[in-house]
Amino acid sequence: MSTRTGPGIRSDVCDLDALISPFTSDAIFRQQLVLGESWPRRWTTTWLFDGGQVAWPVRDLGSVPVLGSRPVRRFTWRARQRHRPGLQFMVSTGRHHGFESLEEQRLLLALDFLGVVEVLPQPFRLDFEHEGGRGRHVPDFLAVLPGGATVLADVRPAGRIGDDDALRFAATRETAAACGWQYVVVAGWRPHVHGVLDHLSSQRRPLKDQLGLQGQLLEAASRGPVAFGALAAGTRLAAVARAHVTHLLWHRRLAVDLGIPLGDGSLVWLGSAPHWAT
Repeated sequence: MSTRTGPGIRSDVCDLDALISPFTSDAIFRQQLVLGESWPRRWTTTWLFDGGQVAWPVRDLGSVPVLGSRPVRRFTWRARQRHRPGLQFMVSTGRHHGFESLEEQRLLLALDFLGVVEVLPQPFRLDFEHEGGRGRHVPDFLAVLPGGATVLADVRPAGRIGDDDALRFAATRETAAACGWQYVVVAGWRPHVHGVLDHLSSQRRPLKDQLGLQGQLLEAASRGPVAFGALAAGTRLAAVARAHVTHLLWHRRLAVDLGIPLGDGSLVWLGSAPHWAT
């Protein structure tokens, strides 16, 4: 099923590609990488476990117990630093995850909306070869999706991507492809996506429905798209129902177009209900 309907972004079926503005120009830097038949053996990744550092060649990445690893680089907090690190709570994993910038925090919010089994910040260090010698890169996140699919992600605003970054991204893309992982470089976001997700996240935690409003909302939406304000107003207690509409939108049991600002006139319809919805 397509994740886009016309110019819109369907919140109930969208994936990460539909939400972001990716950087793909790193493909032209692939020719600077030293590849050949033996590169998966020569290029290595270093992971951190409780017992210490362990190195795996790229060819053996499929055997790495990724869920037992720890970040290979520590997060730092100090006065007057230019980036803003912190911890983001994710409903889908039930705990906090570290980030190093507000842009990385936005990615964690989007992954939480899409639903993930696990997110690992700074999962490993990649040592690779290029025409100028050897290079290193630590990807920002590795996300494990329901069903076992894996997404490796870097976050860098488009205006701040230099040639050295693009070379590292090209090497990381090659590594991800070799083990069947998806790789994305988040260079920005589709218009309005982050603002809508930020609003929906206000009601992402479990919400008691003592008045049975969610059933009313789902039934009304099943009859066809209805404006957000009218949907809430059609219940016994509109003020409380608005919170439940937002909650159901976050959990994708209701759906909306993420590509336009969210308001009372936004059309809402019955969406898919992932297994993690509550």
